[in-house]
Amino acid sequence: MYTFESRIRYSETDSEGKLTIASLINYFQDCSTFQAEELGLGLDYLKERHMVWVLSSWQIVAERYPKLCEKVTIGTLPYEMKGFLGFRNFVMIDERGDCIAKANSLWSLLDTETGKPTVVPEEMREGYHLEEKLDMEYAPRKIVVPENAVQREPVMVKKHHLDTNYHVNNQQFVNIAMDFLPEKFPVRQIRAEYKKQAFLDDQLFPFAAEEEKRFVIALRDEAGKPYVAVEFS
Repeated sequence: MYTFESRIRYSETDSEGKLTIASLINYFQDCSTFQAEELGLGLDYLKERHMVWVLSSWQIVAERYPKLCEKVTIGTLPYEMKGFLGFRNFVMIDERGDCIAKANSLWSLLDTETGKPTVVPEEMREGYHLEEKLDMEYAPRKIVVPENAVQREPVMVKKHHLDTNYHVNNQQFVNIAMDFLPEKFPVRQIRAEYKKQAFLDDQLFPFAAEEEKRFVIALRDEAGKPYVAVEFS
């Protein structure tokens, strides 16, 4: 497993001094980026070959949210590659070695010139050392949006939502969805299913619904086609 160590910063915490969900996602995303860069399979490698990894789904399970100044270790491991798909686990561990959070993710490799999926090249398969996937309760990738979801105020995509691929970063989608959560809604698991990319000045139309022990927010375009569905439970 690839790992790096960090310390929870003030800028990563909420009003109670605990790590935010958005910052947890950023730690995981940064971890996989660090690994790719160290293997020579990072942004420059992908750009030269007109490829990009696009997240298809998240499942994040948090046992707790660490406090300000806690020392943590963040780890990641790819455990399967087939066709244009890549499967990757993440973990955050405290100083005692106890698990703070685990995650599962599914990524699609796209050709940036055609916008279509492309098979993972052999040198990339060889570069990433596949490992045994983490022991966790794996949830389905598909998220069912309740039919009684209520439309909320639309959100315009701004520059700060974008990443190096010039589309809305996966963490930003989750952050936008979180704005529609009821106050003090306890979140232990986040699932996100990504359908299509959103770009600068796109309008995101949120549809929110609460069921027993879960809250679902779907972000759609003007025609009703989904960008992402996020489930908090």
